[in-house]
Amino acid sequence: MPWRLERRAVPSRTALALAPLAAVAFTLAVASLLVAWAGAPVGRAYAALLEAGFGSRFALTETLTRATPLILTGLAAALAFRAKLYNIGAEGQLYAGALAAVAVGGLHGGTGFEAPPWLLMPGMMAAAMLAGALLLLLPAWLKGRFGVDEVVTTLLMNFIVLLAVSALLDGPMKDPTAMGWPQSVAVQDALQLDKLVERSRVHTGLLLALGAALLLWALLRFSAFGFAVRAVGANARAAGFAGLPVARTALLVALGSGALAGLAGVVEVAGRAGYVTLDMSTGVGYGGIVIAMLALLHPLAVVAAAVFVAGMMVGADGMSRAVGVPTAIADVIVAVALLATLVATMAAQYRLRRT
Repeated sequence: MPWRLERRAVPSRTALALAPLAAVAFTLAVASLLVAWAGAPVGRAYAALLEAGFGSRFALTETLTRATPLILTGLAAALAFRAKLYNIGAEGQLYAGALAAVAVGGLHGGTGFEAPPWLLMPGMMAAAMLAGALLLLLPAWLKGRFGVDEVVTTLLMNFIVLLAVSALLDGPMKDPTAMGWPQSVAVQDALQLDKLVERSRVHTGLLLALGAALLLWALLRFSAFGFAVRAVGANARAAGFAGLPVARTALLVALGSGALAGLAGVVEVAGRAGYVTLDMSTGVGYGGIVIAMLALLHPLAVVAAAVFVAGMMVGADGMSRAVGVPTAIADVIVAVALLATLVATMAAQYRLRRT
């Protein structure tokens, strides 16, 4: 007899609560096999991974520094995906935001215009958010007007932006004093984000990211906009029949998602790098998609998922030095955790029935 997948009328709360734990257990089992295959002791490898990622003041601050932009790109993906707008372009939106931040906070020097830092810092953030939002606006409009697949358009926009960044870093935005690898001019020292912990790289951008997560959660949970987002994501056609502003909701979601990714760009520039280079982001935009899915699109869970992913990446170097296993095992852990979480959650929400 054939089988079909059927959604449970009332998913078990216990099953939903245990799904992430089952996913973690499965991930650890798979990673243990890889570590053992590499010829390293499993217990010592995991101990080194956790120690390097979370076991000291330096390790924890490095993990939080790496997690800060991931929280913002994870929120960008979570917001868009909730409305069934599949934004794969956060990487390009991050770079667009970073360039806009440098344009406001670095390029005006020598032009005779000198604004105070208290005015330039909000200007940098506003410009970065606007740049990211506008970059997603075109794919969202193409989807709504002509039905163009936004996965393709947002993905292609990443390559366009990176080519534009390369041209600008070799042209009008190039730092004339930089030797070797092209980089933009640096933002003013007064525009660098303050450090949260002395003698560390963790900065106040972390507080900004946490505030954005809390604000997005409250917006989606308690506002009319949040209800519209959930309704459009569940069934846009039914939402339209019910009188909800589907097109306006999709537009606002696109602007918000792009703005969050652009904000990640200014946080990276003002909090960590100080200028833009082609390798400024190590896949932070794409990592946000993984984080959003690990968090099941919940804004507060995005924070925990980002810290987990960042801890795995930071801890992988320490694990490699301690037991000699490849650092790529951390990528495997994150990928398996994502797949296991999705499968475990689906198993809690659906069941197979014989037809």
